[in-house]
Amino acid sequence: MRKLFLSIFLPILLCLIGERGMGQADPDTYLADIKAELNRKWPDNRTVNLVFHGHSVPAGYANTPYVHRPQAYPFLTFIKLQRHYPYSVANAITTAIGGENSIQGEKRFKSEVLPHKPDVLFIDYALNDRRIGLEKTKEATEKMIRMALRKHIKVILITPSPDLKVDITAVGNILEQYTNQLIVLAEKYHIGLVNSYTAFADLAKSGKDLHSYMAQYNHPNEKGHEVIANEIMKWFE
Repeated sequence: MRKLFLSIFLPILLCLIGERGMGQADPDTYLADIKAELNRKWPDNRTVNLVFHGHSVPAGYANTPYVHRPQAYPFLTFIKLQRHYPYSVANAITTAIGGENSIQGEKRFKSEVLPHKPDVLFIDYALNDRRIGLEKTKEATEKMIRMALRKHIKVILITPSPDLKVDITAVGNILEQYTNQLIVLAEKYHIGLVNSYTAFADLAKSGKDLHSYMAQYNHPNEKGHEVIANEIMKWFE
């Protein structure tokens, strides 16, 4: 009976522990194969696709309706990546749409994101997901994660950047709640997390005026996008 139990239930138990108990991916190792690819020289290298999926912030909206994509974090990350990996051929592809939430993003994920064949996928919806609620947006985000992982895509979740109408230093504020949900998902699926929220909260707690990082109350300016890009680059260094 004991052998029967071990043969049937132990693999299931180990699988559950592996899915739920491993914690977030390690920034030092999670993208090791991608970093190796970025270091290859011609003619042995290939194009590496970074895809940024989300709402108006990665789309590059500044003071609405103005769009400044060269100042947004996908492009800033691309520039930093090129400097760090001078032999690389990388694409920074933005599939973000202003005003969108994770439920809308999940509906077009298969048709508009996966065809780009991402090597690394960044998902940034939490700022807008506040309008819908934690439960529904968790479900939509998990669907996108699972679809990506089935394609062996490296996934990195991005926590919300500031909304100046929210006191980012207050314990339990709405942005912190969505940040915590993304932390749990990163731990569950053993994927990456870029904690923009904590980076900005730390700035605020140190006495920095977050207005100087914002183009309008909910869209970062180039200085704010630089904060996010620097957090992203920690996964590539």
